[in-house]
Amino acid sequence: MSEPSMSFPARLFFAWACFFRVLFDGAFAARANLVRDALPPAPAPEPVKEVKELKEAPKPEKRAPASIDAALQLLALFQREGRFVDFLEQDITTFPDADVGTAARVVHEGCRRALHGHGKVEPIHEAEEGKKVDVPSGFDAATLKLVGNVSGKGPYRGTLQHRGWRVVGLSLPEGLAGFDATIVAPAEVEL
Repeated sequence: MSEPSMSFPARLFFAWACFFRVLFDGAFAARANLVRDALPPAPAPEPVKEVKELKEAPKPEKRAPASIDAALQLLALFQREGRFVDFLEQDITTFPDADVGTAARVVHEGCRRALHGHGKVEPIHEAEEGKKVDVPSGFDAATLKLVGNVSGKGPYRGTLQHRGWRVVGLSLPEGLAGFDATIVAPAEVEL
């Protein structure tokens, strides 16, 4: 029995999704590599003989729906202080590396000033990047992501690739009545 054929748009979307999944998910990349090389699939794991009673996972607290205005305000702050949107929207492929580096420094300084002026972030992990760290069983997957050759159950030992960041404070300016938060930066006309 032959596999059904996919339409071109479906194949294009699937290829795009697979590209990013292979790029950011090591386990998926390994499985995709096996399929690409037409290797037989790995044998299925042995069924677990021990039956454990499953406990209901705690339900996460319901939060108020996220306001897009807050995200737009933060984007506007980054634009005002560091010209962030201007930098992202500019085609920099034609500029020399030295010019791009100079612009990146200005954007970095301005955006950092905006972040520190309206919020506070701290590293999630205290160890220095590149150092060996221990990851206990039952770690919080929201604060720690295992990458690379992940197999078996914890505890794990590996090299810290990125310390992560946690927002511990954020104070955005109050929007005025009639304020359009979608205007990140007004157009400017010099007279």
